[in-house]
Amino acid sequence: MVSQVHLGHIYHIAGRPVADDAADALVSVPDGALVIGDDGRIGYCGSREEVPSDYRDEKAFDHRPGFLLPGFVDTHVHFPQTFAGDAYGGGQLLEWLNLCMYPAESRYAEPDFAQQAAVEFCARRIATGTTAAMVFGSAFPHAQDALFTETLRHGLRMVSGRGIQTTGEESAAPLITSEDDALRLAREEIEKWHAADTGDVDTALLHVAVVPRFSLSVTRETLKNLGELYDSVRDRGVYFHSHLNENDRPGTGEVETTKQVYRVDSYLDIYDGKFLAGSAEGGKSLLGRRSVLAHCVHCQDIELQRMSETGTSVAHCPVSQQFLGSGTMPWKRTIASGVSVAVGTDFGGGDEWLIPQVLSAAFKVHISEPGDDGVSMHPAEMLFTGTLAGARALDMESRFGNFDLGKEADFIVVEPARWPALSGALAQGIRSEDPTSARDQTLFALLMGMREPAISEVYVRGHRIDGV
Repeated sequence: MVSQVHLGHIYHIAGRPVADDAADALVSVPDGALVIGDDGRIGYCGSREEVPSDYRDEKAFDHRPGFLLPGFVDTHVHFPQTFAGDAYGGGQLLEWLNLCMYPAESRYAEPDFAQQAAVEFCARRIATGTTAAMVFGSAFPHAQDALFTETLRHGLRMVSGRGIQTTGEESAAPLITSEDDALRLAREEIEKWHAADTGDVDTALLHVAVVPRFSLSVTRETLKNLGELYDSVRDRGVYFHSHLNENDRPGTGEVETTKQVYRVDSYLDIYDGKFLAGSAEGGKSLLGRRSVLAHCVHCQDIELQRMSETGTSVAHCPVSQQFLGSGTMPWKRTIASGVSVAVGTDFGGGDEWLIPQVLSAAFKVHISEPGDDGVSMHPAEMLFTGTLAGARALDMESRFGNFDLGKEADFIVVEPARWPALSGALAQGIRSEDPTSARDQTLFALLMGMREPAISEVYVRGHRIDGV
């Protein structure tokens, strides 16, 4: 590729801040230029008037008065629920799984249907500007093959692993395998697809994760076997992904049921190798820097502390938590623990593909937390959670997530004119006389008002992604 110069209003979170410091790290360049070198990396990010002389003769792609933002990162989304985002089961998590999701996911046993879903899944990612994603995969290997193949064809980033189930309700029977097959299929997926595009985990777009569905879908034997497998491939950059402390409805919720079934002190203990009664150690830990746990709504302080110690990240899914009545992840307490928190759509546990709409939900639920727990998220904190924090959760912050020099150029172009409601809000909305406050108000309006039609172009490593 040749060098490129993209013009527009730039917003990104520079450096390596934590969530509380995102406002200080927010960069806004109203008349900005983003220069992409012929290697697909950021060569310059700053004022249009100060573009280095080496790039001034390059063709400029003028997106003004549009915006340039880092690509969004979705740290929890379900591929086998691609067509099930509006599923009504008349209940919360466990009822919804049995009545809606297990039957929907079982359809992926049909190769043609799985291929159709893979095409649609990638199309939705491109339309919503999601350049990187942690994807909860299908139980069926041919469906995963279709997903990896389509993702690679489009040039998107993805971490995914087949959803592992070795026990469960009758409605989940088509998704359940034997213990031996669960281990074998996980190994085979790692060997076939982990860094398959480049052969180097540090440059690859494709990565594999070990993904037990959740505690009640596997056995102690499964956890022991997967712990040993993960311990053997951890140094190859393989990921771990699952659900944690999502729904705690009294009597029948996932958290209480898990503790009763396993007789453990905390849900997290199960993934930390302490899955025997009394939280006794029974195998290897699955926690670490490349481990991402979705939801974490009802975590004990000791669980958050352990996640922070091990570098395990949270995929925060506020739309899903509202959709299934799971509650609200306590923002202040979780952030204060030192755990890295990124954001996930959890489609189809949620009904939204667009990360800014998930960030909008996060703002609304956290400002509504009771008493001193309530917090008005800063717009920079929202942008951070949907971009750089996601790259950090995937342990690829050194590669993408913002526009720091030398990083791989993952970005989107937002044209407000393509969504008149957004264009009107940006042009006519009230702005403070203080420049910093006005900057923040504009970013807030952009994130809250963005819809898919406004995302006109999507780039990964400097390459424009084709949605066809």
